[in-house]
Amino acid sequence: MDALPPSPESSPWLPFENRRRARDEKRDAVLRTAVQLFLEQGYHRATLNEVAERLNITKPALYNYFRSKEEILFECWAVGQEQVDGFIAGINARGGTGLVKLRQLVHAYAENMATDHGASLVRFDPRDLSEKNSRIVRAGKKSIDRTFRKYIADGIADGSIKPCDPKMTAFAIAGSLNWIGHWFQPDGAMSATAIADEFTDRLTEGLAARPVKKTASTVAKKKPSRGGIR
Repeated sequence: MDALPPSPESSPWLPFENRRRARDEKRDAVLRTAVQLFLEQGYHRATLNEVAERLNITKPALYNYFRSKEEILFECWAVGQEQVDGFIAGINARGGTGLVKLRQLVHAYAENMATDHGASLVRFDPRDLSEKNSRIVRAGKKSIDRTFRKYIADGIADGSIKPCDPKMTAFAIAGSLNWIGHWFQPDGAMSATAIADEFTDRLTEGLAARPVKKTASTVAKKKPSRGGIR
């Protein structure tokens, strides 16, 4: 009688899907640890040895997931960009006036700037990347800028936003939001959501052709929650 194949419990190897999932989880862990270290110390000061130490693995083990420090830096940026692309797709799918879409974008972008991968969009220098990756990063920045301008232009066209220069207005809004990535601290006085509420109101109320309903956090005076400014 032929021997039965070993049961999953007796096999020393994980099923393929589980192995792939485990690898993806480990790769994500490398990225999370690396982006924290890069933000804390700066890209040039941080070393892969320190990343490996925080993960309790050897430096050579990192090369199972990434080929170089520069590739890790690019992937940190790519995750942040994917997050932005994702919520922009959701905003476009929901539709609405230009002002509605702009307010949703401001809120989502502000919250994203309070995450490590979101901050990597503005804290890391594209000049530290290869020319190919640097071009991709610059293209990503331009796509975000175009989206801000489009929502503003759409709002002017549909009457929800007062006439203004979409380019300069987009620069002013994005510049304010990008600084969140520099000063936000998780243990500060305000949460990321509370900050996003405030920035959404402050950055769009002067653009609205008609009064807009305030976000809940600015209508009700709540006790400050953890997170936010240093």
